[in-house]
Amino acid sequence: MELKLTKKQFRRLLDMAYIGNWVLNSARGQDRFVDYDLVQNLLFTRAEEEGMDSLAIRYGSVCLPSPAYVSGGIHEAIADYEDAIFFRILAEELARRDMNDVPIDESNMEELNRRMDAYMDEFEAHGTDHVMVETDESGGN
Repeated sequence: MELKLTKKQFRRLLDMAYIGNWVLNSARGQDRFVDYDLVQNLLFTRAEEEGMDSLAIRYGSVCLPSPAYVSGGIHEAIADYEDAIFFRILAEELARRDMNDVPIDESNMEELNRRMDAYMDEFEAHGTDHVMVETDESGGN
């Protein structure tokens, strides 16, 4: 297979591959999806071959994203995504809880969305500053 890309397009492909591999493998420990590591290795090897040496670093036969690449802003993009998803999931979970975890269908979808929007407004204004957990002082929950 042959794919023709400009250097800029290839750079975007590197970012997409790195982000995708991060999402799939970063929390898996030793139980990684190795096939995705291999594709990432292939792409960063090609980056090295194309003169994009600052983006790749070689360890024996493996070519990985360089420290400069990893610290160059890609994780800020991942963090922005994670924050957005975190708050969206939290808003939905809290809205469902407020609705007593009833099954959601056409009859209550609008209510769920209204409650989620209210939580999202709160999170945008204050983050999690107003989220509180009540605990039992005697040690139980």
